[in-house]
Amino acid sequence: MPRLKVSVIVPVYNTGKYVDECAPSLLGQSLPADEYEVIYVDDGSTDDTLGRVEKIAAAHPNVQVHTQPNSGWPGAPRNLGMAHAKGEYIQFVDHDDVLGPEALERLYDHAKRNDADVVLGKMSSTMVRPRRLFRHTVDACTIENDELMQSLTPHKMFRRAFVEEHGLRFPEGPWFLEDQLFVGAAYLKAERISILADYPCYYWMKRDDGGNNTRHRFNPRFGLLPNIRTIVRQIKDGTTPSSDIDALQNRLLHRNYHVEILSRAREPEILREDPAEQRERFEAARKLALEEFPPAVREGLPAVSRLRAQLLEDGYFDGAVALAERVREVKARSAIDGLRWEDGRLAADLTLDLLRGDGEPLTLVERDGKWWLDPRLIDGVPGTEDGWEVRDPFRLAYAEVVVKDRDREDWWYPEGDLEVRLESLGEGRYRIVARGQLLLDPERLAGGRPLQRGVHDVWAYVQLLGVDRMFHVTGNGEPSAPAVSGPALTGGRLAIPYWTVKGQLALDIEQRLRRLGPDTAALAAANPARARRSLGLPYLAAAPGSAPVPVKVTVSTVTVEAKLAPGPDGTARLRLPARLRKLPDGRHPVTLPKAGTPLAYVVVRDGDVLRLEGPAYEAGGGRRFLDAVGDNRQVRRVRGRLGR
Repeated sequence: MPRLKVSVIVPVYNTGKYVDECAPSLLGQSLPADEYEVIYVDDGSTDDTLGRVEKIAAAHPNVQVHTQPNSGWPGAPRNLGMAHAKGEYIQFVDHDDVLGPEALERLYDHAKRNDADVVLGKMSSTMVRPRRLFRHTVDACTIENDELMQSLTPHKMFRRAFVEEHGLRFPEGPWFLEDQLFVGAAYLKAERISILADYPCYYWMKRDDGGNNTRHRFNPRFGLLPNIRTIVRQIKDGTTPSSDIDALQNRLLHRNYHVEILSRAREPEILREDPAEQRERFEAARKLALEEFPPAVREGLPAVSRLRAQLLEDGYFDGAVALAERVREVKARSAIDGLRWEDGRLAADLTLDLLRGDGEPLTLVERDGKWWLDPRLIDGVPGTEDGWEVRDPFRLAYAEVVVKDRDREDWWYPEGDLEVRLESLGEGRYRIVARGQLLLDPERLAGGRPLQRGVHDVWAYVQLLGVDRMFHVTGNGEPSAPAVSGPALTGGRLAIPYWTVKGQLALDIEQRLRRLGPDTAALAAANPARARRSLGLPYLAAAPGSAPVPVKVTVSTVTVEAKLAPGPDGTARLRLPARLRKLPDGRHPVTLPKAGTPLAYVVVRDGDVLRLEGPAYEAGGGRRFLDAVGDNRQVRRVRGRLGR
């Protein structure tokens, strides 16, 4: 029997149908079944969960089931699973999530190739925004790569010998953030950490009942704050203190301060709870911030976040509420110019910025050699009577484009970067914007592979001045209309960019929702081209080297197979069969399926295709009469004799 490469550990408790939905993704892995094991640990379920997993185990030799009395939390069953694991690596999976079909094989190979202690596989999710941590595959890094702190869930692959050597265990019983304690300890101890970003390994799914195995609400009475204290002290014990805001310890603590602490002082939480209850949470978070977080952590925050932190630590609850109400109204804006196809890539010039609630740009004011936060954003906010100085407008600022596969929940990062800059609005006012080029390559965007058939929505994420927004990229196109760039032939497939009903940019691959013909009728109608054998389609771009695409067309009443093929000028050409014997002499419309208007016209004589015409081929000035005369058999015979 081959040595086991991976042990998959799945804690279960009263899972119902979700364990059955997860199981096929575990059992259908590309890694041979005799090279990995699945270990279910039932935490004292009171429904039919145990029977469900025992049924799975009875049908699959590489599945085992263990039970224990109810502990109420995932930590204890995960620890029991590790005690029974025999694989070289351990992969944790929650019972309501899904693995990609090649996840274990790819993760294990990446781990072995790089001798990694921990491997993070690309995560897709229906619940949270994508993480830039998974923008690129990384062979080896350490905790010095503080972006690792973006991913603290346990759904990773760990070398079992590494886990045992350092005695890594989950805290047991009701313990909020138990995964952060385990994963944080692993990051601090690991000598080599790898990131696999070119394949969706783990799907973190939102359940249709609104729940999830790993999500818990904040409540200071249930031990969350003491647990955060434990996690923070673990980081402090494993790193060197420093007053430098960019020192490792402060960069690592930034995540805990921003998420677990500062969330109690910002929207939406501070605005949606009962004020008395929220004030209690605010004060509890303030106490922990003052006792455990070095001042350099707060000072290293971007402008608006640093203001929130100051209001929190100074005890200005009403100020934090007022600021949250103002920031909640801030919207992101995108502008697209010059949408076009370049060498098989959808390109455009993209600008992103932020607008206040009144629709005006969020600004900085330059005064006395210093930058100050937009006075209208903080006017009347208690604790900001003297304004708020912005020490570094670009602190932790970035912007990026992400593309979401609408059918599969996968997120992909296009090539190219956006530059964050300040632009003058006059009178000492400046707006902070992100500019750059949008470049979407349908044949390489999915981790170096082609995008799958379907609709892919274009999103943007900005973090400017400490205000972050995830939003659809929109433009000036008419809703539901094709994008001004038109469709393209890429890699032997059709890619159709268009504006959704809400004016958002989307890319349809292989005609999932949009069709060449019905959705490009206006573009086709404006085509003035004329040719003998293959008609140029100036609105249909063609990537160099793209394979021809076969299409069914109807010529009058006869359906034939035509081809869309790349032309020498970067656009596609329509090719019909050389003979159409079933058609009478004359000019016949060529239409695509479900299209109400012609794609082209074909002139047929004695069953031969004489020429193709675009719908806008000019009929005036006697041109069509001259063409008809030129097509006459006797005229052609005379012309041939004269030529000889």
